[in-house]
Amino acid sequence: MNSKAIMTLTRELLDGTTFAELVNVVEGGPHWTQEELDRSMNDTLEHRTSGEPVWLFAYGSLIWNPVIEFEEHQTAMLLDWHRSFCIRLLAGRGTPQLPGRMLGLLPGGECGGVALRLSEHNLRDELRLVWMREMIHGLYRPIWAKVRLSTGEFVRAITFVANTASNQYEHDPATHSAAAAIARACGSLGTNREYLSKLNQALDALGMQDKYVTQMAAVVDACSSDGEIA
Repeated sequence: MNSKAIMTLTRELLDGTTFAELVNVVEGGPHWTQEELDRSMNDTLEHRTSGEPVWLFAYGSLIWNPVIEFEEHQTAMLLDWHRSFCIRLLAGRGTPQLPGRMLGLLPGGECGGVALRLSEHNLRDELRLVWMREMIHGLYRPIWAKVRLSTGEFVRAITFVANTASNQYEHDPATHSAAAAIARACGSLGTNREYLSKLNQALDALGMQDKYVTQMAAVVDACSSDGEIA
């Protein structure tokens, strides 16, 4: 267990240098500069259709702790992608000594979550916070993906999918392998187990239960803090 004080991911934390310092703990690991983050964000926005509203698809902690400002919030279904704890987590809710598993998206299936529509007047300011949060280590790829809103309307939304070229991508996303890591990992933002529990509760509250998440939570609940299944 990490003995340091647990931090909360807030807007203020993302808006300064503290968060970058927090996650830059992996020796030799990729750590993007603000210039690289801005370039990635701008490249993504270049693929926006003229006049198209900018939606952001939330499938993990962005659901219950978005921290950014937005104009509209709808439950939504992402098509052709599914959740997977397929990224080795070395900072935040894990450490290099006891890595956890971070949630990503892999091709196939579908994924329930929340779509957030951002305002034009502060669009880039808000997206910079999102990029700092999601892309600081280059563990995701930002794409425009097809999302079905609760109204039945189809829109394109910025979505962060797993970067399978990253050296932190886990080729074995089997439930028991991931559960053992999740059960024991802890970092400056808290335990990996807590993240999974909050995700499961958030999806349940939305009426969008994910069988994969529910099963993972059940297996983790059966694990000791050492990752052993009771």
